[in-house]
Parts: sequence; structure tokens; C-alpha cells
Amino acid sequence: MSRIAFIGLGAMGAGMAANQAKVGHDVRAFDLSAAALEKAGAAGCRVASSSLEAIKDAEVVITMLPAGAQVREVWLSEVIPNAAPTALLIDCSTIEVATARSLGEAATAADLAAADAPVSGGIMGAEAGTLAFMVGCEEAIFPRVEQALAPMARVVIHAGGAGAGQAAKICNNMLLGISMAGVCEAFALAEKLGLDAQRFFDIASKSSGQCWSLTTYCPWPGPVPSAPSNHAYEGGFLTRLMLKDLKLSQQAAANSGAATPLGAHAAALYALFDGLGYGGKDFSALLQLVRGRLSELN
Repeated sequence: MSRIAFIGLGAMGAGMAANQAKVGHDVRAFDLSAAALEKAGAAGCRVASSSLEAIKDAEVVITMLPAGAQVREVWLSEVIPNAAPTALLIDCSTIEVATARSLGEAATAADLAAADAPVSGGIMGAEAGTLAFMVGCEEAIFPRVEQALAPMARVVIHAGGAGAGQAAKICNNMLLGISMAGVCEAFALAEKLGLDAQRFFDIASKSSGQCWSLTTYCPWPGPVPSAPSNHAYEGGFLTRLMLKDLKLSQQAAANSGAATPLGAHAAALYALFDGLGYGGKDFSALLQLVRGRLSELN
């Protein structure tokens, strides 16, 4: 059994912390939300009154926070100064690559082991313990990181040094956002051409158009029963979170001089969808914007 501090119990963090508790770890959880703390307590976590209380004597400190500014504040003012000398620090938030690298350097300067380990798999994956983790850390500490993340993971992959996990995450999610937009457009065109949606799915899923956005997360209700499209586009990976990741990808592209025209177009589409008030819907609900059927989301 390990003593784990878990800071950040939002839509993703709640399920992740609960899975650590399920395997018998002593999880001390903290969040600014009283409701989130109550939920964590019901899931078997010990509720901490502050992040400092959670961090004290923890063997592993995991943060899952909304954005880079919060991660920087918590790590620099609370985690790094107060973590036990032998503690392993892991940030699972999705933040800027530069921020992740700077925090890794700060931890190293304090003689602490640290990793950035953003996730893929959405709320369902967080609750089921089937997330994919992309890890940026020194190769020597990766086995410790892998072991710490195992109760929450389907797979844990070492992407490289500090910041590499974040780089892999934003590249992956830019690809995901682009592919989902393409699948939505294909279904919308098939509908206009009089092609049955199920028949189109049966063909495309076995042809060169096959991709994860189609076969596992189909945006059209029906073909994939487990997809959010069959549950009123609730849960899953929220549109506002996809937009956040696409913005990060475009910021990184601008800073590095990379050309990502399709990423920019995808970011614009999700920004429009979010601006219309659908940021709380799963990102695959973009289908209804492309179809001109937003009324079906209300």
C-alpha cells in the first residue's frame, strides 16, 4: 500500500483517485469543491482539509488540475517545497509543454523525482481505470511512474524527457479533433446523398476511412452502443476540453514554427461549437453542428 496525495478531483480526477483507493492505497484527496471532496470520501479516499495536509508524508503526489497556471501555482508554492524527499511527483493535467518542462526542472533542482503524465480516454476511461498515460520523465524513474499510474491505466507509455508527455498529448488530441471533424462531415454528406448511416458505417469501418473516431467513438447514434452519441452526447470528452487541447496545439505550433492548417480549422470549428453553448457536450456532438441540427442537442 502506498500513501498517495491526489490534488484535483474534477470530472477526470474523481475517477482516477477512486481507482487508486480501490486497489488499497491510502489516498489523501483534496479539491476546492466540497461536493468533490464528499464524492472522493464516498469512493474510499481520505478527505484532506488542504493540499498541504494531503502532501505531508505522501510517497506519490498526483495533480489533475484545469490549466497550466493552477499547476504552476500548486507545484511551486505547495508541492515542491513540502513534498517528502523521496516522493514521486506526477502531474496528469494537460498543460503547456513549456510549463511542464519548467516544472520538471524546478523539481529536479529540489532533488525530487517528477513526471508529466497527461491522459487519453475521457471520463469513462478515468472511471473504468483504462486511461492511456503519455509520460515525460527521466528514463531511470519511469518504472516508478508506471507502477504509480497502473491502477488508473490501460497503458503507460514513456514519451521522453520532461514535457514529452504533454507534447505527445496535444499532438494526439489535435489528430483526434481533426479525425472526428472528418467523420462528422462524412456522415453529414452520406445523409445528404441518401446513404443509410448504418450502411455507411459498415462500409467505412472496414475500408480505408476506418479510424478510432469512427469505429470506437462513432458520432452518429446507433452503430457503436457505448459511444456518447447514444447517451445524448453526455460524459465522454467534453467539447470545451477538446477546444483547450486544440488551443494548446496551436500555441505549440506557433512557438515551434510547425504548419498545422487542419489543426487550426479544427480549433475554429470547436470554438464555434463551444461558443454556441455546447461546451458541456461530448466533442462528437459536433456532428449536429455539421448537420445543421443543433436543436437535437437541446
